[in-house]
Amino acid sequence: MAKKDLLSIYDLSNKEIKDLLKKAFELKSKKKHLDIFRGKSLGIMFEKPSTRTMVSFAVAMAQLGGTPIFLTAEKMQCSRGESIYDTSKVLSKYLNGLMIRAFKHEDILEFSKHCSIPVINGLTDYEHPCQILADIMTVMELFNTKNVEALKKIKIVYIGDSNNIANSLIAISAILGLDLTVISPSEYQVKNEILKQALQYAPKTKAEIKVTSDVNAAENADVIYTDVWTSMGFESEKVKRKKMFIPYQVNSELLKKASSKCIVLHCLPALRGEEVTSDIMEKHENSIFTQAENRLYVQKAVLLHFIK
Repeated sequence: MAKKDLLSIYDLSNKEIKDLLKKAFELKSKKKHLDIFRGKSLGIMFEKPSTRTMVSFAVAMAQLGGTPIFLTAEKMQCSRGESIYDTSKVLSKYLNGLMIRAFKHEDILEFSKHCSIPVINGLTDYEHPCQILADIMTVMELFNTKNVEALKKIKIVYIGDSNNIANSLIAISAILGLDLTVISPSEYQVKNEILKQALQYAPKTKAEIKVTSDVNAAENADVIYTDVWTSMGFESEKVKRKKMFIPYQVNSELLKKASSKCIVLHCLPALRGEEVTSDIMEKHENSIFTQAENRLYVQKAVLLHFIK
């Protein structure tokens, strides 16, 4: 059987997403360590700083009986010019899987091309699939939905920069048939190719995906999700972005538009006082930190699915 990678949400079928979520819930409910990966190792490679991705993948691998191996780009020979091809070939001889947190999506595609072991996207500038699986798990948990189909009745609103989080959220909404609205300034809206790919699924899954710059589209939202206005790699635009995104802050006024049962999500880290106010963070810390916790169970489910 050819190896299978998780580079994008689109690498997963509707059934695979449901199976991963089911396994994540099962692992959370039992909360016991498994010895399935004894003698196996997972490379965890970082080009960007990380807290949740680093810790959740390392703990997940350890609790499954395996060994996480930390790889930082600046300490590897690739920082001195070794090619991705050579690095991929060597790592494939040592490891049973490789999780990469990279700046460029093209680089993880290149690793995938040359690695003979499964490659998992821990974040790129294009997508963040493992985060979005944990987000959907969190919505199911907090709304006490027993299956993915029940999510179709929940209005999800993402507000802020149309970044990798927005891209993956659009992808999973397309595959599962969810109701998603993405609200961003016109200059920072979803790229046409992202939306076009998602809308190909809509006729079959009945997904309702809307893109707008109007904050009033948050009316009756059951979930409001935000992220930092300036993602890593775009620091030179910080001043400009801060001015552009002020009307898109998640605050008490915005929440007045939402439904009475609305929850707030944030993938973290948060810049309190920018994309979300401190009082909203505090009021909704249960949903936000449950979201962070669920990264662990999703990572376990992902590892069990991809590493044989």
